[in-house]
Amino acid sequence: MTDDSTSKLTRSAQYREYSRAVNPLGQGTIPPVQTGEFSRQLHEKGATRVVALDLSDKLECPYPATGPSLLANFIRINPGDSIDTKANATSELYYVIRGSGTSKIGSDCIEWGQGDFFVVPGGRASVHQAESDSAFYWVHDEPLLRYLGATVSEAKFEPTLYKAEVCRRELEKVAKDPASSQRNRISVLLGNTAFPQTMTVTHTLWAMFGMLPEHSVQLPHRHNSIALDLILDCEPGCYSLMSQQIDENGALINPTRADWKPFSSFVTPPFMWHSHHNESGKPAHLIPIQDAGLHNNLRTLDIEFSHKRSSQSASPQHAMAASNDLL
Repeated sequence: MTDDSTSKLTRSAQYREYSRAVNPLGQGTIPPVQTGEFSRQLHEKGATRVVALDLSDKLECPYPATGPSLLANFIRINPGDSIDTKANATSELYYVIRGSGTSKIGSDCIEWGQGDFFVVPGGRASVHQAESDSAFYWVHDEPLLRYLGATVSEAKFEPTLYKAEVCRRELEKVAKDPASSQRNRISVLLGNTAFPQTMTVTHTLWAMFGMLPEHSVQLPHRHNSIALDLILDCEPGCYSLMSQQIDENGALINPTRADWKPFSSFVTPPFMWHSHHNESGKPAHLIPIQDAGLHNNLRTLDIEFSHKRSSQSASPQHAMAASNDLL
């Protein structure tokens, strides 16, 4: 081997002492995920368009991203208009904020209305036609593939529609269950027969349709997945508190507050303690979208609840026990 070829092969090599490289987040070489907030005004008026909820400047990545593996978007479609979407992603999730219309994905045509969810494999063009003033919340995992330098090559599931009336009916069943008062949350997780192990809406995405009852608090909890939260309806007095730490009683230390606003979105960073509060006289509804399908497959989701912390550690096995107790 010549000196030139050896130099070419070794010029990118680096060597670091373990303690100085083991925690890049703590040492500041990787920026933390931000708690961004995005107003409904981004999708209420104006031209037909896609509005990326982009925090790439704070994440210091060279492509649009709301979190390290996910990009959330609002899509506005004026009556009679159509818009094409395409993402180099394994999974795309659409929630219909308002309106009605159709979406064509290859040979499939999905008729949608307010409150419907649908998921489609990424890598193919979708054409969305609106019959009335319409808006979507659109989340996909293109940032994950961009980070990996990968291109989607295989569809892991078929386009799947979750009708609004079915989602509401299933949530009502959960809410009426006498045991619901003992659970950490009242919600329905959307699943897909293609993913019996992760029990998620796609192999990377997790989607929850949930309710926070009036005058209630969802106790502090955390998980390794990011949460991209869309608020559906709420009265003033609904909010989330977030903090890096809790005290010995499970209370958040110096939390920041995110007030809920209908059809607006905010980000809950991975592994940040957070609680949800409804001080109003009416129930509130929300949709968190997470990369928990990916974490479930990696066995790293690790959901932890504050009032279990004193007797259980944050190991995956203990988190599983806590989940079984509360969910």
